[in-house]
Amino acid sequence: MNRLVLLDEVPANAETWAQARVFRLAAARGVRGIVAHSDPEPRTRLTAHGPEVIFPGHHGTIYQAKGMDYLGKTRPRRLTMLPDGSVLHDRAMSKVRNDECGRGGVERRLVALGARPRSEGEPGRGWLEEALQAVGARVVSHGGNHRYAAYIGPRAGRRFAATSYPYPKADRGGAVA
Repeated sequence: MNRLVLLDEVPANAETWAQARVFRLAAARGVRGIVAHSDPEPRTRLTAHGPEVIFPGHHGTIYQAKGMDYLGKTRPRRLTMLPDGSVLHDRAMSKVRNDECGRGGVERRLVALGARPRSEGEPGRGWLEEALQAVGARVVSHGGNHRYAAYIGPRAGRRFAATSYPYPKADRGGAVA
């Protein structure tokens, strides 16, 4: 399961149901463990009225409710944020810089946001730098995602006791601890 996204009108227990179903299907195929991440960092997009929150961040309530072990945070990193609030991943930028297969989608995405089209034979590295500046991309610090793990199948219920930490919680202001 790469992403779990449900519409607001979906019943409240749908996330738990979907998660349980995915775990059962994975166990039936021989998978014996699940690692899941939750992103506590809010995402914004730039509008004419200023920044607008499009994703408030979360600390993995569904994984905590499932009883998954909390294994701490992934390493902090820097992300290239586009004005629509999406992330332009390092691998996608590498495809443009190195003229690799798959770069066309990245280039079309940047052109749609306001960059000029790349000229035939133009080096990708220089064009990408110019395109990111033209669209107003910004580099932000990301403190890392929360990481959870659980055994499934015959090992379900076992714990990662030696490496498990207390669950992160939101503070009273909504920020994730």
